[in-house]
Amino acid sequence: MRFLMMHRLDESAPEAWNPSKEFIEKMGAFIEDSFEKGILITAEGVHPSERGARVRKARGGKITATDGPFTEAKEVIGGFALINAKDLAEAVAFAETYAELFEEIEVEVRTVVEAEDIEAFTG
Repeated sequence: MRFLMMHRLDESAPEAWNPSKEFIEKMGAFIEDSFEKGILITAEGVHPSERGARVRKARGGKITATDGPFTEAKEVIGGFALINAKDLAEAVAFAETYAELFEEIEVEVRTVVEAEDIEAFTG
């Protein structure tokens, strides 16, 4: 099964967008090991919210786009990873190992919808 991990971090934390050399080395080793084990499919960090935008559409309403930064949110998405795991428990265990690399972080783990899931929905 595939799982999407999105990590959120405090955008105002000094290390959020300026990681130390030690952190970069530690993360690099973790990523390389995860690829070699066949767990990690892809992983990317993202730039601060000031370089992004939000697009929203309210039910029955119009579409609005707002440029960052997202000042109303303390935590923002800092990156994502797509992983292989046999089940949610294994994906959560991987997310916990990933979270160990950070001083403070929140990682959301979501199951990716596969083609057979869509067939089950439409039956």
